[in-house]
Amino acid sequence: MKARNPTQEKLAEEFVEQYMKKLFYFCLKKTGDSHEAEDLTQDIALQVLTALQGGTEPRNFSAWVWQIARNRYSVWADCKHRRVEHELDCVSEECEIEDESARLPENMIQNENLSALRRELAFIRSDYRDIVVAHYIDGKSLREIAEGLSLPESAVKQRLYRARKIIQEGMEMAREFGVRSYKPDTIIYNNICDRIGDRGQPHTLNEPKLNQNIFAVAYGTPQSAEELAVEMGVALPYMEDLLEHLTRETLLKKQSGKYETAFPIISREAQRRIGDTHAALMARMLPPLEEGIDRLMEQYREAGLSFYGEYLNYEDAKWVILMKIYEGYYDMCPNTPAYRPGMTKRPDNGAWDIIGFEAVDIPSKSVGCHHQHNGFVCYRYAYAGIWGRTPDFLTEAETAVLRATVTGKGIPDASIAENLISYGYLRKEGDTYVPTVAVIREAEHKKFIRYGKRRNHSAKFLEHAEARGRLNQEVLSVMAEMNQEIREIVRDDLPRSMRRDEKLLDGLVYSLCCHSPALGYVVEQAIADGWLTNNEQTSRSIGAYIYL
Repeated sequence: MKARNPTQEKLAEEFVEQYMKKLFYFCLKKTGDSHEAEDLTQDIALQVLTALQGGTEPRNFSAWVWQIARNRYSVWADCKHRRVEHELDCVSEECEIEDESARLPENMIQNENLSALRRELAFIRSDYRDIVVAHYIDGKSLREIAEGLSLPESAVKQRLYRARKIIQEGMEMAREFGVRSYKPDTIIYNNICDRIGDRGQPHTLNEPKLNQNIFAVAYGTPQSAEELAVEMGVALPYMEDLLEHLTRETLLKKQSGKYETAFPIISREAQRRIGDTHAALMARMLPPLEEGIDRLMEQYREAGLSFYGEYLNYEDAKWVILMKIYEGYYDMCPNTPAYRPGMTKRPDNGAWDIIGFEAVDIPSKSVGCHHQHNGFVCYRYAYAGIWGRTPDFLTEAETAVLRATVTGKGIPDASIAENLISYGYLRKEGDTYVPTVAVIREAEHKKFIRYGKRRNHSAKFLEHAEARGRLNQEVLSVMAEMNQEIREIVRDDLPRSMRRDEKLLDGLVYSLCCHSPALGYVVEQAIADGWLTNNEQTSRSIGAYIYL
């Protein structure tokens, strides 16, 4: 007899205590019938408990349970669909329906069910709905409808019979719209764009609440247009049009009449696990990274060069330096994915990718990096109110003026220069405008590389070089560990249809480890270490730089 595993027993107890009630309401929402919900809940529970008894030890218990729930619901829905289709197919095409169909609308109106009739008409398939509307509302005969649709009259009769039966069943039940018809879900989007579409895609597609809710409901669980219409409380004709539009725009994929979200949405639980992983690893990574940066800047100074230009002090420039050096190390890490997200070709000349995040009640640690015009780049930090210090984007004219003040080429436009002063990117000294941003010059870095190849370095320079070699290996070792752990978390979180897509996984790992949220944890740890300072004296332009 197989020994009972204490871990599995604990998970079984946790499942019974914490998940049974939640699963019942999940099943009730999906089935609309309490008896069927009870049967489906028991089916899910049997699958979970049998797997645990058989030795399964899920890495992410909650995600595993809900994946089983979604899979069993899909099986239930398919079985019910086949059962209903079989019953309807058994109806004889020769059955007499004329008298009954003629009485149906009057009976509904007499029973004051007109609103229910309209409701059900809004939620039946278009091929049935069109015939019902043509016959009962437009007053067309079955022969006229058959001619207009190029169908045999017997086929029109059969569809009308099926439609009437569906409508009557719907009117007799207390149809409940899904929770998202009155409680919209929220997804936060990371739009990674090499080139935005001609009609503003993807921003114009993922901002509407209705679209967000469709993506949430259809994520990992393919849904029919009818199911989505009821869940959202939207009439089926409008839902069908929207679903086809989102499919053409590549945000949904359609198979066997069902729609599924075509991009990853990271769950709340996975985000917490990712955050815990980043926090733990950054505590180990940042000390050697910070020391290595300090030593590198000392080497630049000995060479008579500057990594960050002449306009900021080192403490303020660190905000840019840390981001640039971290990204540079990440690209050198042996197991960093080669694929970079944001390059997928899309309709209307777009090239972009999307990662969705379920809204979660943890403080934002995101860091945005905005590459704008004329070599201007700005990191923006969601930490302690820093995000709101500077504008989201500068105009092309504003970046041109800022670049002109750095290069000394051209006389800045005074009105635009005043705008830049108000943003914190310039200050005025007499009649002269002085930048307050970092300046990263490619020529300076090339000079430093040439200087490093010389043989007459000071002992201090060589000491820094030797120490940096050791520190670099420490940083890269932790980064490699981070890549592996984040990959496992993301793979566990993805729906089955996406888990084998290695290119998708590469893009997710790269984005989550090289951009947000990783950069946010880098900043938080550097502040906790006292290496970065954020106070009233900190420049408002931190994170901004001109690349020359």
